[in-house]
Amino acid sequence: MHFETVDLMAAFGLIIGAATVAGLARRVRIPPPILLVLVGLGVSYIPGVPDYTLNPEIVLALFLPPLLYSAAWSSSSRGFRLNKRPILLMSVGYTLFSTVVVAVTAWALIPGMPLAAAFALGAIVAPPDAVAATAVGRELGMQRRYLQVLQGESLVNDATALTAYKAAVAAAAGGITLLEGGGIFLLAAGGGVVLGGVLGYLLRLLRRHIHTPVLENALNLVVPFLVYLAAESVGASGVLAVVITGLYLGNTATETTPAARLQAGATWEVIDFLLESVVFALIGLQLPAVIDELQGRDVGTVVWWSVAVLVVTILGRFVWVFSTSYLIRALSPAVRARTPSPYWPTPTVSSWAGMRGVVSLAAAFALVADFPERGLILWLTFVVVFGTLVLQGLTLPGLIRRLGVGGQDDMNDRLAEANAQHQAARAATERLDDLVSSAPHPPPAEVVGLLRHYSDYRANSAWERLGGGLSHGGKETPGAAFRRLRQEMLQAQRDTFTKLRNGGELDDEVMREMVRELDLEETMLGRHGDDPSPSFPVSRPAAESSSDGASTV
Repeated sequence: MHFETVDLMAAFGLIIGAATVAGLARRVRIPPPILLVLVGLGVSYIPGVPDYTLNPEIVLALFLPPLLYSAAWSSSSRGFRLNKRPILLMSVGYTLFSTVVVAVTAWALIPGMPLAAAFALGAIVAPPDAVAATAVGRELGMQRRYLQVLQGESLVNDATALTAYKAAVAAAAGGITLLEGGGIFLLAAGGGVVLGGVLGYLLRLLRRHIHTPVLENALNLVVPFLVYLAAESVGASGVLAVVITGLYLGNTATETTPAARLQAGATWEVIDFLLESVVFALIGLQLPAVIDELQGRDVGTVVWWSVAVLVVTILGRFVWVFSTSYLIRALSPAVRARTPSPYWPTPTVSSWAGMRGVVSLAAAFALVADFPERGLILWLTFVVVFGTLVLQGLTLPGLIRRLGVGGQDDMNDRLAEANAQHQAARAATERLDDLVSSAPHPPPAEVVGLLRHYSDYRANSAWERLGGGLSHGGKETPGAAFRRLRQEMLQAQRDTFTKLRNGGELDDEVMREMVRELDLEETMLGRHGDDPSPSFPVSRPAAESSSDGASTV
């Protein structure tokens, strides 16, 4: 394999530049996807910038599987099950609805556009990318249930849209009818679910026989590509197979070792950050290539078509969200009994959170050169992606604040955690008592006392956080005092290690291992801090490592 030096420099330049812009976005409090797209758009016209025309095979086979897998791994499978009805309504129902609405609009509006080509356009722009939406919603305190619906939608809608896209492209080529394409869609979706579940189960069995954290995480990095290629090779949906496998393996991740889980979290966080930064930067960099495809078109007519398709795409989501939020509940007594009436600002925010992403552009670029109206489809796709990302992405934070869409998730979480810590501490203490009473040689009393005290500390810290970390008298709680003083002690130990290393009395390798132990302890202390610093994720709902978070493009 031959690599050109200029190609490597261009690739590294893209990665470094995208990561820098994403880091800057966090500092200036702008959603990173938005700033990356805008900067990419500006950079695309700077003389001397390499050609970064999107390669659809790289995006669909190299970028998408790990991002989807990471988001599914860190998603809440319980939340997915509890919200399966709205998730399926959005990820399958809305995606197909948007496909039809956009297709009919384009077919009626653009003279000479074949119906199958119009359906290809509809499928291309149908799947929203919930990266920026979930990031903003989490930062501003949207209720977890609605964030989980957005995350679940983003995990499945790519599979729905790409499968519909393949059927429409086949129909446009004259190989099948649209009805036959519907059959292909059902088989591909069903095959993706079954294959993803089977491969997830087999990989879980294999994981049980791996006891080396590095080897386990090496396998973890290969899994999304393995599953995607296996599914695509048999005509199933590779995207859906990756999502199902990720959900299954993430839900059983507690079977792995603590070291493996720590490594996995850090590894996927870095991978997500880099991949997501690059793909959003690539969106802005595509403008020159897209304009080249429009040569010979009347500018005024193209602008009219572009505005019409963009408006229909945005309004179609409002129609679907409000219809499913109110009409289904009105028609179904069972739904009315199970769920409260939706508060109108929440459907409004969900409707506005319909930004499109790089998957749409990759699908448009993947059209063959002689595909009917390829240049126009590519331009309309770019307009929808860029327009929704900038227009909706920049205004979504203000809309959430204005409508006051928030919840009591934080307090509920703390209460649930305190109760769980209390029960876990009691179980741990009972286990300790059993071990002490049954041991032929009882352990030292001071060791038993220290373990019992530490168990009580973990339980009491959770209850203290319900009160904000301060007692009623305004004094520091015992848990807060313990964390503050212990962190100072840990820093003193690090300083001593560094001094000994610099003086030649301690080897670097030995020092790194001892510092790692201190870092792990301080990380655990920071987990129970009173003033956690919220981060602003770039990733598809998912970039959080908690069981309730997830991100994808």
